[in-house]
Amino acid sequence: MLDTATYTPRLRTEFRDRVKGALKEEFGYKNEMQIPRLDKIVLNIGCGSEAVRDSKKAKSAQDDLTTIAGQKAVVTLAKKSIAGFRVREQMPLGAKVTLRGDRMYEFLDRLITVAMPRIRDFRGVSGKSFDGRGNYATGLKEHIVFPEINFDKVDEVWGMDIVICTTAKTDAEAKALLKHFNMPFNS
Repeated sequence: MLDTATYTPRLRTEFRDRVKGALKEEFGYKNEMQIPRLDKIVLNIGCGSEAVRDSKKAKSAQDDLTTIAGQKAVVTLAKKSIAGFRVREQMPLGAKVTLRGDRMYEFLDRLITVAMPRIRDFRGVSGKSFDGRGNYATGLKEHIVFPEINFDKVDEVWGMDIVICTTAKTDAEAKALLKHFNMPFNS
């Protein structure tokens, strides 16, 4: 059992010891608070038409996302009815979870070092998926690349959205921060 009182995630220690100094030198920050850092990571699984046909699919996605994140995921509900998609208001359509603090660093570490190398034909993530304000979004086609998911017990393979929010003011600063965490950019 881990002693959570003394345990610090590897990436948090690396940020404190190495990345902060490198970013300060690279961008010439005068104040420690100007140095960009991770704010939160939001994970989302949308079930789409499967959830419309079977309401248990959203619960399954929630359970899988809870297992991956190590934190309870919330079921997302439809905001309004759309007859063409057979969606009614308040119908469960997916799951999401927001990670902060130690869980955020642990997830990012597992994503970069364990999950991404397990992706078939992986050549890196796009370096263009920044939003202009220092936040990065990417997606996975299969959530089963995470080792926490038991492949034999999975009833459906879900796609997954990952949004990494930083305190960086520009995309260049955010990209530099993620590169120091060894994010495998392809461009």
